[in-house]
Amino acid sequence: MRFVHDIPHPQFRIGLYAWNGKYIVKIEAGPYEQTYKVSEMDISGSEAVQAMLDEAFLTKVAQRFQAMDADWQETGDRNDVF
Repeated sequence: MRFVHDIPHPQFRIGLYAWNGKYIVKIEAGPYEQTYKVSEMDISGSEAVQAMLDEAFLTKVAQRFQAMDADWQETGDRNDVF
């Protein structure tokens, strides 16, 4: 996997990678990570991938991170791990 560049954001760590004919966007927040893949054939370039990371999309990403954290906490509680 080839690192393309970091995408600055105040809340998340966002990295753009290229691998096997796909762009891969990795978005990290604390211990959680979301990964999105798009074929290089379906998009005009890395700038277009970055344009897709608009406010509406990143708001949903933040909500998904909150749901991931809630799920993790619930399974920890259910299984007496935390």
